[in-house]
Amino acid sequence: MDAPADPRAAWHLPALGALPTTADLEPLVTRILAPNPSGMTLDGTNTYVVGAPGSGQAVVVDPGPDGAAHLAAVEAALAARDARCVAVLVTHHHGDHAEAALPWGTRFGAQVAAARPAVAGDGGRVLSAGERLRLAGTLLDVVPTPGHTDDHLAFRLESGAVLVGDHVLGRGTSVVTHPEGDVVAYLESLRRVLDLGPSALYCGHGPELTEDPGAVLRFYLDHRAVRETQLLEALAAGAGSVDELVATVYAEVPRELWPAAAQSTRATLAKLRAEGRVETGPDDAVRRP
Repeated sequence: MDAPADPRAAWHLPALGALPTTADLEPLVTRILAPNPSGMTLDGTNTYVVGAPGSGQAVVVDPGPDGAAHLAAVEAALAARDARCVAVLVTHHHGDHAEAALPWGTRFGAQVAAARPAVAGDGGRVLSAGERLRLAGTLLDVVPTPGHTDDHLAFRLESGAVLVGDHVLGRGTSVVTHPEGDVVAYLESLRRVLDLGPSALYCGHGPELTEDPGAVLRFYLDHRAVRETQLLEALAAGAGSVDELVATVYAEVPRELWPAAAQSTRATLAKLRAEGRVETGPDDAVRRP
């Protein structure tokens, strides 16, 4: 199976490292880039300030790392909107998205809301699938998107844009973490977001995707199907461990990203094992039945 073409390759997206620290994406949304770039976080974590203009209120989504410079940039974005933070929403528990949630919630006097009680904290709000949040003069729909992690959420805005956290990245593809990640759930979540017909995808890392969000979601689905085929072909060619599979299937990927590739590989093998298409044993042994 040929690798699917990434539609973003033809788009005029900012180069890696060229995202501005602050950008107004639409009247409802300002994006603030955290200063934590890496191979996994790309340009850094995207924090979003969401609220109706003139409402005097805003929601901070995925506050990210708890650093003074990032906090100052978020507070400047709030001041530019003449808004106070009334809630802190978190897409999932990973530290590059959630670390600042509780301290900033305390600083702003705002309730923290997330899928996990530990992330929401004492007095926080545990979100459920399908909830509609009326905050900061606007509506945000809570969309369950498990797969990258088991507690992952997305938030659909009144404009039709979706804040997708790590479910979809502005560059490359997302990691399905192992063992908490679930490829079957991830694929279902991709289809769920696709069915929303999003006008834009505001990602946890990398640039916003506005030209054809549906094409990116379909590419993600096709990419996962190709990875399954590649793993099965590598096994047929003699690969017998996760390390050997990663070295074969992800040969074109920089080696520093191979640990993340191994997580996605293990998650995909769990799906294939449940379908009876592979067998796994001790010491990372893998074979086709």
